[in-house]
Amino acid sequence: MEIRAATVLPARREPIELHTADGLTLVGELALPPERPPAATLICLHPLPTHGGMMDSHVYKKAANRLPALADLAVLRFNTRGTGSERGTSQGAFDGGEGERFDVAAALEYAEFHDLPNVWLIGWSFGTELVLKWGHDPLVRGAVLLSPPLHRAGDADLDAWAAFGRPLTALVPEFDDYLQPPQARTRFARVPQAEVVGVDDAKHLWVGEPYVRIVLDEIVRRVNPAAYPLPTEVADS
Repeated sequence: MEIRAATVLPARREPIELHTADGLTLVGELALPPERPPAATLICLHPLPTHGGMMDSHVYKKAANRLPALADLAVLRFNTRGTGSERGTSQGAFDGGEGERFDVAAALEYAEFHDLPNVWLIGWSFGTELVLKWGHDPLVRGAVLLSPPLHRAGDADLDAWAAFGRPLTALVPEFDDYLQPPQARTRFARVPQAEVVGVDDAKHLWVGEPYVRIVLDEIVRRVNPAAYPLPTEVADS
């Protein structure tokens, strides 16, 4: 069976709640491999909620639908403060990336309390700014950034990640609306351990199955290389 955009592979899926230090409850989902413990964990930070970003933004939903089965990964998705999706709406209100520091911390605390291994942060657009500003936690093994705008996160945040020392990969679409590969390589040069991967013909929202596959493959290559490359077909159940 070919893996298509709507394919949902087996996983142990459960609704979760995260509790922030400033008293909010955030809604989310944890998807675990169907039969084995996870080899690593992805904490997904979604695009800008004021422009439709949420835990179900399509790349993240497809990651949760595929990667537990194909790559033995745990996928933790959640709605940041004030953000709603089919799962529900998280308490609080959008705070432009500042109050969201507590949301990132709550997700990391959940992963630590539940013994989720080898935690990687995955940020997309606005989510990349949360990674760079608030992701410096000893639990974090590294991060992958999708379409980083480097708007709210600036040079000081890049310098802080450089000092943090964890691996950082930026997947940058050729035709991104905010930051394209040549400019991204210049900006991320401040981070010695950063790798910028330009993706030909892609756009900011990674629309289209070929681009989703590139994103998921590049994540898996760094987080659980034993599962790379991902298959494009699976046996019929």
